[in-house]
Amino acid sequence: MSGIVGYIGWQNAIPILIDTLKRLEYRGYDSTGIAVIKDSSLGIRKRVGNIDVLKESLYNEPLNGMNGIGHTRWATHGKPTEENAHPHIAGKIAIVHNGIIENYLSLKESLLKEGRKFLSDTDTEVIAHLIDKNFTGNLENAVQKTLKEISGTYAIVAISPADPEKIVIARNENPIVIGLGRGEFFIASDASAILSYVKDIIFLDDGEIAVIKKEGVQVYDKNNRQVEKNIRRLGLNPILMEKGGYKHFILKEIFEQPRAIWDTVRGRVSGGDIIFEDFKLTDLDIKNIKKVFITGCGTSWHAGLIGKFMIEGISRIPVEVDISSELRYRNPIINSDTLIIAISESGETVDTIAAMRNGKKNGAKTVSICNTIESSLSRESGSTINIHAGPEISVASTKTFTSSLSALYILSVYLAKLKGVINDNETAGLINDIVAVMGKIEDVMGLEEEIEGLSKMFYEKKGFLYLGRGINYPVALEGAMKMKELSYIYAEGYPGGEMKHGPIALIDEHTPVIILAPKNSLYEKSLIDIEEVKARNGVVIVFATEGDTEVMKRARHVLYVPHASEYLFPIIMSIPLQFLAYYVALRRGLNVDRPRNLAKSVTVE
Repeated sequence: MSGIVGYIGWQNAIPILIDTLKRLEYRGYDSTGIAVIKDSSLGIRKRVGNIDVLKESLYNEPLNGMNGIGHTRWATHGKPTEENAHPHIAGKIAIVHNGIIENYLSLKESLLKEGRKFLSDTDTEVIAHLIDKNFTGNLENAVQKTLKEISGTYAIVAISPADPEKIVIARNENPIVIGLGRGEFFIASDASAILSYVKDIIFLDDGEIAVIKKEGVQVYDKNNRQVEKNIRRLGLNPILMEKGGYKHFILKEIFEQPRAIWDTVRGRVSGGDIIFEDFKLTDLDIKNIKKVFITGCGTSWHAGLIGKFMIEGISRIPVEVDISSELRYRNPIINSDTLIIAISESGETVDTIAAMRNGKKNGAKTVSICNTIESSLSRESGSTINIHAGPEISVASTKTFTSSLSALYILSVYLAKLKGVINDNETAGLINDIVAVMGKIEDVMGLEEEIEGLSKMFYEKKGFLYLGRGINYPVALEGAMKMKELSYIYAEGYPGGEMKHGPIALIDEHTPVIILAPKNSLYEKSLIDIEEVKARNGVVIVFATEGDTEVMKRARHVLYVPHASEYLFPIIMSIPLQFLAYYVALRRGLNVDRPRNLAKSVTVE
C-alpha cells in the first residue's frame, strides 16, 4: 500500500527519488524517507508528513549519491513518526518494505535477546536486522538467507555501503518493477512512477530476487536459479499523470470518464459483435458456466453488485457477489463450472488476489477486470479485461469505477451471446445502447455548476442518507462512500425499501436524503420514498430522469440526468454523485486527492 522507489546509475539519485516518490504519494503519505550511498556511507533523511516536507529538509541539509532508495508510508505497524518511517537501518543495511511480516514478533524477540536495539515499532525493522545479521560481504546472499526466516507479504529493496555497487530487491505478493535505462535502473512499486524515465520494464514475480548493478540486472528464483525475464514495453503517456489544467486530479478524472469509458469499449465491439483480445476462455468453457462469483473491495465491490444485475439480467446466469476479504476466508461452493470475476483497479489488492487464487485451486475459470497492465491479478487470472482508463492518481476511484461497469456490461453481453441467451439482433441492440451512452455522459458533465451550487447548502450537514432501488442500490452505496471518503461526513447507502427498517430514525431537517429515482420499473416505489422522507421533515435531493415532471412536484431539489437503459443507468447516475462529494469536500477545505487514512492500492490485509 505504501510506495517504494529506487535508483542506481550515473545521475544524482536525490531528485529522481523525490520525483518518483511524488508520483507515488497517492499510495501513502503518513511519512516519507530516503537513503543514499555516498563515499561508502549512508545518508538518510526521514520526515513525518508528505513529500514536500522531505523535500524541504533536503533543501536545508542536502544529500547526494548515485545509489538510493525511497519510501512513502501508509502505516500498518506503528504510528506515523520519524522512527517508524522508512528506510529502516540496521548496521550496514538500509531497506524499504511494503507488506506485512506475520512472524515479526517472534523474530524481534529473538533479535532482542541477541542484544540488537530496535528504534521503531514496525515489522520492517526486523527485516533490516536479519539482513544485517546474515551479511558477510554479499548483499544478495544476506537477503536470500533472510527470506527463509520471514513469513508474510513483502516487496523489499535493500542497499548497503559495505556492498555499495548494487541494489537487491525481493517480492512476495507485493508489486515491484524494474525500469531499464542506459547504464541506470529505476525501481518502483508502481510502473507509473518511472514512466517519465523509461519505457522498458521488468515485472518481478513472487519468490524472485533481483540484483541490480549499473552493468545490468540479474533475477533469481527462490531456489537461487537465474531466471530470464521478459521485458515489457509500456505505452502509458506520462502527460496523463499531470493535472492538465484542473485544480485537482479527482476533478480531472471525473471529466475523463467519457474518454475512459470509450477506451474500455472501443476495440472490443465490432459491428454487432464483442471481441476480447486477452481471453483464454473457450466458447465451450463459457457454455459450461453454471454460476458466477464476482469479488472486489470497496468501490470494486460496488461495481460487482451492479455487475450482478447485468449478468443475471442479460446472461441469465446466477451470480454471487462477495467482498474479497470475506470470500477468501469462507468455503464457498466453487468448481469447474464456476466463473470468478475479480475486480481491482490496481490489480494488486491482496484480498482480491487471494480470493481468486482460492477459486482457481477449486477449478474455477477466472476473469480479472483491472486498470493496470501486467498487474499481479491480470497475470494470474485466466483471462483479463484491462479497462484502459489511464492512471488514476486521486485516491478515490471515479473513472475506474464507471469504466469497470462498462467492462462488466460488455462481458454480460458476451456471455449471453455465447450461451445462446440472446441472438445477433439483440446483441447489436445492447452494444448500440452503450455506444449511445457516450454522448449522454458528456451531457451529465453539464451538471457540475448546479451541483457546486447545491454543495453550498449542504456542506455543513452532519450526515447524508442515499437511497436507491434495484440496480441503483449499489450506486447509492458508492455515492455514500464517495461522500465519506472525500468530505469525512458520515454517509450511508440503503435500498429504498429498507428505509423503514432502521434508517428512518435518522431522518430530520439536518440529514439530507439523496434519492435516486430514475424512470424505470421501480419509479413509483421511489416516489413513495420521497413522501416518507418529507413526512418526517427530511430534506430531499432527488436525481431523476430528464422530462420527469412528477418528481418536481414532490421535491425542492431535483437534478435531471439523461435517460439510459436500465443496465447502463448506474454509469450516468454515478457521475453527479462524484461531483457532489467533491464539492462538499472542497467547501470543507479538505485534501480531495488524498483523503486521510486512505491509500490507493491496499496490498496488505
